[in-house]
This record gives sequence, C-alpha cells and structure tokens, in this order.
Amino acid sequence: MMIETILSIFLGIGLSASVGFRVFLPLFALSLAAYFNVWELNESWLWIGSTTAVVTLGIATVVEIIAYYIPLVDNALDTIAIPLATIAGTAVMVSTVADLSPVITWALAIIAGGGTAAAVKSTTSATRLGSTVSTAGFGNAVVSTIETGTSVVMSIVSIFLPILAIILVFLIFYMIFKVYKKLRRN
Repeated sequence: MMIETILSIFLGIGLSASVGFRVFLPLFALSLAAYFNVWELNESWLWIGSTTAVVTLGIATVVEIIAYYIPLVDNALDTIAIPLATIAGTAVMVSTVADLSPVITWALAIIAGGGTAAAVKSTTSATRLGSTVSTAGFGNAVVSTIETGTSVVMSIVSIFLPILAIILVFLIFYMIFKVYKKLRRN
C-alpha cells in the first residue's frame, strides 16, 4: 500500500516534468495507460481512460507537436503554455496519487506537480526564445524535436518505471540549475 502510494507520487512528478516539455503528450500517455489498464487512476479521474479522452487527447497531442514546428506559432504557444503546463501538471498529479487524503493530494499536486511542470516549461520557453534570437528561428525545429522526444521518453518511463522517472526529474532539475547558473554569470 505504501509502496503503491510512493510509486503513484513518482509517476505524477515524472509526468508533470514531461508536461513541461509538451502539455498534451503526457496526458495522452496517461490516458492510454488508463485505457489499457496499465495504471489505475483515482476514482474521480477515471474519465481520462475513456475512449473519448484517448481520442481527444491524441488529437490535441498531434496538433500541439505540429504547432511547435511552425515559426512564430511556437513562441506564441510558449506564452500560454506555462500556465497550461502548471494546470496540467497539477491535474496529472491529482489523477495519479493513490491512498492519500485530499488535502495532502492537492498540496502535492499543486507544489510538486504544478511546480515541476512550470519550472520545466519556463526553461524550455527560455531555450526556445534563445534559439529564436541566436538562430533567427531556424534552430527552433531542433529544440522542438528534443522537447517532444524528452516528453515521450519521460512519459513512457514515468508510466512503466516510476522510480527511474524520479531520478530523471532530479537530473532535469540539475541541468536546469546548471543552465540558469551559466546564464546568470553571463
């Protein structure tokens, strides 16, 4: 019981970090995991595993991925993606955390889920802005590909190996810290 709760927290944090790279992709992965009974969600979040949710989130994922390859649209998306990622990170965390009181679940969701997603998304937005400025936008496709790939990997690892996912989240935060430290020096 306690191990299941810890794994559900690790899953939520891993998916929240993934949300920082692509908002809909981790939600789609979670939807597929629930649909195929790979991961059990909280009772009030079972709708994420419905056929309607799988199709809707699948379409939203494809649209989001394609949109990040369109110049100017990618930067426009980043302006709205930080609050969306925060909300999605919170929702992912709430939907996955098992066997905790609602107060603890929501506190974890807001702090760990929303906070993780917002921190990662803020960094990816700054990276895209730096790419736009330094390459006149030509490097943004590479940034988008790396972000999408990282989101795919983090989503899969989070669902199937939540312990490894939390380690990867710490690694991502370490890398964010190093980049921030380097930028601060410049």
